[in-house]
Amino acid sequence: MPGGMLVRGDGDDSNLHHNHEAAATSSAGPMIKIDVAYGSAQHQLFVPSHSTVGELKKQIAEETGLEPDKQRVLFRGKEKEDDVHLSSAGMKDKSKILVLENPTGKVKKVEEMANVEEKVEESIARKESKVEEIKETEEMSKAFAAVGRVRKEVDKLSERVAAIEVAVNSGTKIAAEEFDVSAELLMRELLKLDGIEAEGEAKLQRKAEVRRVQGFHETLDKLKTRNSNPFHDSNKAASVTTKWETFDSGMGSSTAPPPQPMSSSTKVTEEWEKFD
Repeated sequence: MPGGMLVRGDGDDSNLHHNHEAAATSSAGPMIKIDVAYGSAQHQLFVPSHSTVGELKKQIAEETGLEPDKQRVLFRGKEKEDDVHLSSAGMKDKSKILVLENPTGKVKKVEEMANVEEKVEESIARKESKVEEIKETEEMSKAFAAVGRVRKEVDKLSERVAAIEVAVNSGTKIAAEEFDVSAELLMRELLKLDGIEAEGEAKLQRKAEVRRVQGFHETLDKLKTRNSNPFHDSNKAASVTTKWETFDSGMGSSTAPPPQPMSSSTKVTEEWEKFD
């Protein structure tokens, strides 16, 4: 070489290759072959001897498609944990291991799917509950409005009943048709109330309006009776007695007044009184 240095060229390439192998061996350990049995299939893997079981699982996953968290690695009948080194576990070159699918992995996947389904169902339930609340609110609003319309009509009919009551109390004779028409109008409003579906406060309002209409019906029945029989009220009826009523001293007596002295112009015949 330039400068007078002599370098021996024999075996330079082989020494360089040996040095690379030595470096690889010192850093990751020697490569060993592991025979893997998974189901009915057999696989051969080459891994550094200093690898962990977890690292071995990654290579198994590449060969079998089975995810590492779903693998159970058994060596000499015992399951090995992920953090254990192959050399510590006793695995050497040409060692045989058995790989099983971890059932807990399936259970975990099923649980995850179940959790997703549960969340979806909860979301749907919340939406349905919200829709139901909106529906109930709308139905309640409709019930309030329906009861309110009936209340306005009953207010008008209450004025009509009040007018009839004033007339009857004053002694005015009312046509029977007036009572029948008023009762019919009240009955229509009662049927409207019966057809209203209501809950909560709306139901209470409907019930109060029903009682109100029933009260007007009872009032009409009483007024109709008084109107058809004006002497029904003992306070205002004329007193009828069997007493003799005269314009003389016999008034108020239950017996006929005594006979008056007969004048010369009268003649008594068989106790009958005849007047000239």
